[in-house]
Amino acid sequence: MKIKNLVAAVYAPMHKDGSLNTDKIKDYSQFLINNKISGVFMNGSTGDFASLSTAERKQITLAWSQNKSEDLCLIDHVGHTNLREAKELAEYAADKVDAISVLAPFYFRLNTIEKLVQYCKEIAACAPNLPFYYYHIPVLSGANLNMNEFLIKAESEIPSLAGIKFTNNNLIDFQHSKKVANGKFNILFGFDELFINSLPVGATGWVGSTYNHLAPLYYKIKDLFEKGQMAEATALQNKAIRFVEILDSKGGFNGVAKGFMRVLGVDCGPSRFPHTTLTDADYKIIKKELDALGLTDLFSRFDESLVN
Repeated sequence: MKIKNLVAAVYAPMHKDGSLNTDKIKDYSQFLINNKISGVFMNGSTGDFASLSTAERKQITLAWSQNKSEDLCLIDHVGHTNLREAKELAEYAADKVDAISVLAPFYFRLNTIEKLVQYCKEIAACAPNLPFYYYHIPVLSGANLNMNEFLIKAESEIPSLAGIKFTNNNLIDFQHSKKVANGKFNILFGFDELFINSLPVGATGWVGSTYNHLAPLYYKIKDLFEKGQMAEATALQNKAIRFVEILDSKGGFNGVAKGFMRVLGVDCGPSRFPHTTLTDADYKIIKKELDALGLTDLFSRFDESLVN
């Protein structure tokens, strides 16, 4: 079954001292379900994977698996600059999640499709029972390779290949990738700021960080698009873009957006260096700015009545 609708790239909850606080994941999971999120993408860029140890990433995988729900698909990013570590993470996840994903090594970078296929093949083989998604994010990984070509070459090499988390603004490559093998692969669009642009080119599933904060807004954009109300849909997309720009201007989007979860009722704690951690006073100012933008009724909501 192909993953559809919004998948939240989730944060790694932490205590004030910067250690993991996986107890928060129970409430976090319910928060996402309450806002009609269909899945989580854990241990990814939003989840500070590059600042976590392998042991910590396993703790996050375990905590999400212990709070598993039929309403929430679990995708675990197991990529690493060290292939052995990536394979270890894949093996650990094999009986705990619904799918695994990897991005390309981002220090010694891959420069050919053949190397990428080999890298993915070795990791996917460590959890052969799970659907495998390549995490295409060339702006961070440096692997600016053609995904249409990757799928064509990888189809016969990786039996569990299910699709791509496509975090790139190349909509031409996205379209071509969707058509490979008669549309066999699940191409999840991962560029939040271009959500509306992905609709006319056939996107049906999305993975992103702002789906934590603004799920109602994105579902409203989709509804307006389907009704042909493009001006209204575009206006909402512009609000989503301003949300990113405003938070980014306060010290960097990754850290500031993680802290903003506290405003929505899910305290994910501080961020690790080099991301920014702001104070409650800072967020009061930010919230006023966002309310003035017209986002008040478009934020994801925390329903205390659903928490046991």
